[in-house]
Amino acid sequence: MYLNHFGFKEKPFSITPDPDFLYFSDQHKAALAMLEYGVLEQSGITVVTGEVGCGKTTLIRHLLRRIPYDKLTVGLISNVHTSLGSLLHWVMLALKLYEGKEEVSSLRLFSELQEFLVREYAGGRRVVLIVDEAQNIGAAALEELRMLTNINADKDELLQIVLVGQPQLLKLLEQPELAQIAQRVTAEYHLEPLNITETLAYIRHRLQVAGGPPTVRFDIQAAHVIYYFSCGVPRLINTLCDHALVVAYANNRKTVDLETALDAVRQKRIGGVERFRKRTEEAENTKQVIQAATGIDIEVAVNG
Repeated sequence: MYLNHFGFKEKPFSITPDPDFLYFSDQHKAALAMLEYGVLEQSGITVVTGEVGCGKTTLIRHLLRRIPYDKLTVGLISNVHTSLGSLLHWVMLALKLYEGKEEVSSLRLFSELQEFLVREYAGGRRVVLIVDEAQNIGAAALEELRMLTNINADKDELLQIVLVGQPQLLKLLEQPELAQIAQRVTAEYHLEPLNITETLAYIRHRLQVAGGPPTVRFDIQAAHVIYYFSCGVPRLINTLCDHALVVAYANNRKTVDLETALDAVRQKRIGGVERFRKRTEEAENTKQVIQAATGIDIEVAVNG
């Protein structure tokens, strides 16, 4: 709708994970380095966690572009639902070893998986299984994954596992019954929301990637409003920035100013923006900066 108005080639703040738009904060660089170490250096189990919307899935998509597929066979499990089959079924589907069209016993599936891992190892290829939203699979399924890592050849593990999920995944791994899988985690990183400096850079980055001309911008006070109400969570930043562009378009503006950003927040009360109320000291400071410069209390302006 607003692409022609602003001169964008594509929407700059889509909430769909897109590695082309990935902003490499120091945290995201570190998380990617940890993922690459886990995949390329024959690490046993790698764990990356972060709050909802912090960019974990986008990092995975970026990683999948960089993997040397001549040396690795990669399976990706997203949003597993164990009510639709055992974890082993999902593993076989991810590795394209099972189409799910017939009932097959777990014993037979395990035997076929073991044979596949041995064949890949003999052919000089390693197998990596990435489980996204891993906090949803539960303790029993995590224990199943640990059992799969017991398939070895001499000193080499034939299956590497990358677990990506929300903070609940860390709580799962702290349970005493999962001590064995927790002990096999050799690489770990937790993504935090962006700080104010990173948020400003993030907004500029996405405008540039979308092909926006220099005349399209968020002024500094608007960006502070976006940071305060998103708490630096990239998905919430996208939600608010996209709506702010819609408001600017409706008012025939090319710049998102303070009032435009406040209008966007007033109108956007879904998608977690109101529920995510964790205020950091830095977020409170941004509120004070705006009030000192404009006399406007942004909480009062939005909530009345």
